[in-house]
Amino acid sequence: MTEIKLKSIGFAKNQEAKHVGGWAGVVTDLVIEKPYEDALLGLNDYSHLIVIYWMHEVNKCELRHVPQGKVGVVPEVGIFACRCTHRPNPIGVSTVKILEIQDNIITVQGLDVINNTPIVDIKPYTPQYDAISEAKVPDWVNKLDY
Repeated sequence: MTEIKLKSIGFAKNQEAKHVGGWAGVVTDLVIEKPYEDALLGLNDYSHLIVIYWMHEVNKCELRHVPQGKVGVVPEVGIFACRCTHRPNPIGVSTVKILEIQDNIITVQGLDVINNTPIVDIKPYTPQYDAISEAKVPDWVNKLDY
């Protein structure tokens, strides 16, 4: 297997130590390292952001999982068929609302990370690339907490 090295561009700062489901109202500061501050130019023209992060406290991989632990409510599925944390590479991706950008700090809402999660990359959400109008998902996905 090929080894890949990543470096963080910053970290997430919030009050979350452990949390499962219901992230919509969580407010988080993305503290971007000072050398990358200039890369934020123009980001304030967007309303949403895609955040790629490293789930640094995940220490196991499960090939099958019951999303959000909702046994009997949703089926057990393969880890690649859900957005669960225990992955071969604990990379997370979330689309969030930008509340404010001040210097090297981006305040966002709805990011499903705990405090001090390393941020690997950020990208502006653009409907031309990111919105899929006819996306299909299984019915059980509607039983999860967001």
